[in-house]
Amino acid sequence: MTQIDFYTHVEDKLHTACRLAAKAFNHGLRVVVFCPEAETAQRFDRLLWTTPAISFIPHCFPGDPLAPVTPVIIDHDGGDPPHDQVLLNLREEWPPFFSRFQRLIEIVSRDDGDRKGARERFKFYRDRGYEIRTHDLSKLNE
Repeated sequence: MTQIDFYTHVEDKLHTACRLAAKAFNHGLRVVVFCPEAETAQRFDRLLWTTPAISFIPHCFPGDPLAPVTPVIIDHDGGDPPHDQVLLNLREEWPPFFSRFQRLIEIVSRDDGDRKGARERFKFYRDRGYEIRTHDLSKLNE
């Protein structure tokens, strides 16, 4: 069953997603970052070139010939993912294919609209019997 983690009270979703993707990559995991639209996917792509500043996270888009061997895939269409380890969801809705992944990461900002959508996704997963872990990132700055 898919392990689901919610990272809450996040200041900047894309920067947090970059840090989490880098952490997964450093642990030898492969990640699909599911963006809401092409513009966000492009912004995330640019961020990965500079975050973290002292290393490189190999990444590409699903249509790239190297996608099957690239650790981080940036997707906004939701096609057939090339692997099933970690899905990092940046969309407002739950990804219809999340259950094929070993782990799903949801990132929740401090924005009221984003929190409302996250509560709906949380309830959706919980009502289907998934165990959910939450990580309050506001406590890291205390």
